[in-house]
Order: sequence, then structure tokens, then C-alpha cells
Amino acid sequence: MLQALIFDVDGTLADTESAHLEAFNQAFAEDGLDWAWDEALYTELLHVSGGKERIRHYWNSTRAGLVDVAGDGITHTIARLHEMKTAAYEDRVKQGQVQLRPGVLALIESAHRAGLALAIATTTSPVNISALLRQAIGPDWRSFFTVIEDASTAPNKKPHPQVYLQTLQRMGLSADQCLAFEDSANGLQSARVAGLATVITPTRYTADHNFDGALRVLPDLGDVSVAQLRSWHAQLS
Repeated sequence: MLQALIFDVDGTLADTESAHLEAFNQAFAEDGLDWAWDEALYTELLHVSGGKERIRHYWNSTRAGLVDVAGDGITHTIARLHEMKTAAYEDRVKQGQVQLRPGVLALIESAHRAGLALAIATTTSPVNISALLRQAIGPDWRSFFTVIEDASTAPNKKPHPQVYLQTLQRMGLSADQCLAFEDSANGLQSARVAGLATVITPTRYTADHNFDGALRVLPDLGDVSVAQLRSWHAQLS
């Protein structure tokens, strides 16, 4: 029997990536770098999970000869850039530039009323989650979620299954009692390795990903009800 729904955040709860892209470019400019990521490049970079990891991958793959003139090391430079990017992203969320995707809030509310446990399993930073959901749901947003696992608690980024395994452990549930919601191939792989049937709602940034093995691939959650989820889950048995 279905007991819980487990949600990714970026791309799944909200189509955040355009705001993230703008925030990365703002951070680069503020730090005096001549880096400027366009949408095509950022779509490729999204195959790498994690903001810091994305910066490092770009640095290593295309700017290997870059000299760290600040003298504080690549790791510290990446951390500084990511901190600046996070602040720029949070500003955009506060300005209302990021909205929940269709059907997300209605499903969260109806599942909560129906007695399903809800959880977040993401490898984004806690401040990004809080900024988004405080704006979209309200100051009591945490009351909807039994468990929240994020980059601070699950440092191994997707497609590693750590974040889902820890979420299941903390919820005290087995994978066959839950459904996961993702938007990317890395997220799907992470959830599937943890044993979770997974509903995929791609964005334009992930539309070309391979979603073999997903329970369903949908444009969004606008027409998805708790009853449908229970029916899909029951068919897995």
C-alpha cells in the first residue's frame, strides 16, 4: 500500500533552472570572471549534479589553464562563487521569479489531507529549498514534510542513491511503500537504485534525458490525483 511521496526539488517542484542559470552568471560577473553560461551550455552542465560540482566540472573541462589569481585555491574560489550564486538565486525567488510547477501544490495538499507522508530528497542546498518553499507555500511549509534530506545531510550527489536511502531510513518505510518524483536522468537513477518507482516530469532542460525505467513520464502533475497515484502504485504489486 502506498504510504509516502518523496519529491526532488529543482526542476520537479519548480522549474528553477533559469533562475539558477541567471544567478550563476551574476556570481561570475560579480567575481570579475569572463564566464557566461548560455542555456545550451547550462543544459549540458545539468548532467552534473550539484552547483559546486558544476562549477568545478566547467573549470576543469574548459578552463584548465585558468590561474587562480586570488591565491585562495580552487576549492575556496568555487565555494565563494557558489555562495554568491546562492544569494543571487534567493533574491530571484523572493522577487517571485520562481513558481511551483502545475499541480505540485494541489498534490502536496491533497496527499497531506489523505494521510500520506511527504518527504524531500534533494541534493540542493537547504537555503535554496527554504527560499523556494517559504515563498510558494508559506512560513509553515516544513509542516507538510516528515523528512527533508538535502546537500547538508546527503553529500553524495545524484545519481548516487544516498539521499533516497537516507530518506527511506528516516521515514521508517521500505521503497515499495513509496513513490518518488523527479525531472532528470540522474534523479531517476538515484531513485531507482534505491528501489523507488519514479514519476518523471521533465523540464525543457531535461527533456532529452533517458527516462527508461520510470513509472510514468508526464508533462507536469496538473492532472495527477492521489487516487491515480494509488492506482499506479497498486499495479506494481
